[in-house]
Amino acid sequence: MSLKLTAKQGEAQALLGQDARHVLLVGGSRSGKTFLLCRAIALRALKAAGSRHLIARFRFNHVKASIWSDTFPKMMGICFPEVVKKLKYDKTDFVVKFPNGSEVWFGGLDDKERTDKILGQEYASIFLNECSQIGWPTIETVRTRLAQNVGLKLKMYYDANPPLATHWTHKLFVEHRDPMPPYKMLATPEQYVWMRINPTDNTENLPKEYLDELATLGDRARRRFLAGEWGSANENALWTYDVIDRYRVTSHPDMARIIIGVDPSGTHGEDDTRSDHVGIVVVGLGTDGEAYVLEDCTCKMAPEGWGRIAVMAYDRHMADCIVGETNYGGAMVGSVVRSASSKANISVNFREVTASRGKHVRAEPISTLYEHGKVHHVGSFPHLEDQLCAFTTAGYMGDRSPDRGDALIWALSDLFPGMTRKQKKADVTVENCSTYNAF
Repeated sequence: MSLKLTAKQGEAQALLGQDARHVLLVGGSRSGKTFLLCRAIALRALKAAGSRHLIARFRFNHVKASIWSDTFPKMMGICFPEVVKKLKYDKTDFVVKFPNGSEVWFGGLDDKERTDKILGQEYASIFLNECSQIGWPTIETVRTRLAQNVGLKLKMYYDANPPLATHWTHKLFVEHRDPMPPYKMLATPEQYVWMRINPTDNTENLPKEYLDELATLGDRARRRFLAGEWGSANENALWTYDVIDRYRVTSHPDMARIIIGVDPSGTHGEDDTRSDHVGIVVVGLGTDGEAYVLEDCTCKMAPEGWGRIAVMAYDRHMADCIVGETNYGGAMVGSVVRSASSKANISVNFREVTASRGKHVRAEPISTLYEHGKVHHVGSFPHLEDQLCAFTTAGYMGDRSPDRGDALIWALSDLFPGMTRKQKKADVTVENCSTYNAF
């Protein structure tokens, strides 16, 4: 194979070579963004002997599967076939060593030990793949490692499917503002440039069926993954990326209590409106009195499958209780959990909750916890965070059921019952609450 860039990809390549230190390629999926940025990293590694470069993503398993094992070796084979046989792949530290002594490191930012190892070095180039999944505090830390002096202009590359317009990517590159309050204008806006590149700009390399499939997505997903547009910022939103990012962490204290929220409502309703996903979110109450979102296990499976997922999460996290919403499923949630726990031979505590008011009303006191810095996401949960940011004072504005968001709200409501208890009319009624049902 030989490299043949489309017209838009050629424009993107030219942008990468300009003087700006920070360059963002944003747009829909399969547009060639990651390929182009991997190529830019390789070119810089070949140009400066002994240089060091970093390609990172939030989760190590994702960068390993998508770039280390796929995009990077494919790119090298197409663009630099004469170099491929001379490369050395270190599968212990995940480093590609070039014949001129340059190195390209691959890493994730989801583990403190791994992150410390990566950030213990200086780099001439850093590429953050799917940067919308990485919180701003982590970005600031990574930027301090862009410091290797090898005769190259320091470069930091980013790519992403665009999130909401409240995200730090939009503030930094489009608005040219500091991503954190009070959002001051950048002193050197010329150092931050961006370009939109979409799958329709890469039609020569994509099957028509793929573009047809993207066109059938819901309105919000279609705008993001096909049109490459940032989601609109809603002034009435109960959550914003800014608030979530502000209190995001990479580690957590010991847990005093762990709850798993389950929302099965997405499995009910008409085929064209239901999500078909069952929300399963793990939340813990730390010994510091604050809440930590530990894992999003939401899945699209039959009852036997999602029941097993919930029970395995309960066992893995040594949880105290599974909290399940029963408005739509009646006793179904308890029955599914009971069956799964029996098959796994794991004793599980289960509590049923029933909502008597709308989703956004239940969500408001939980969003207040976020505003006050009482809830921390341990890492990044992009699908969950998209749903949270679609909750507004006027209702939920997302495409489909907020399965993940509702599961999170149930779990946090159980951890902070005082926040959701109303004087005149209870928002949540709890059945069988004198003791947990032990299976």
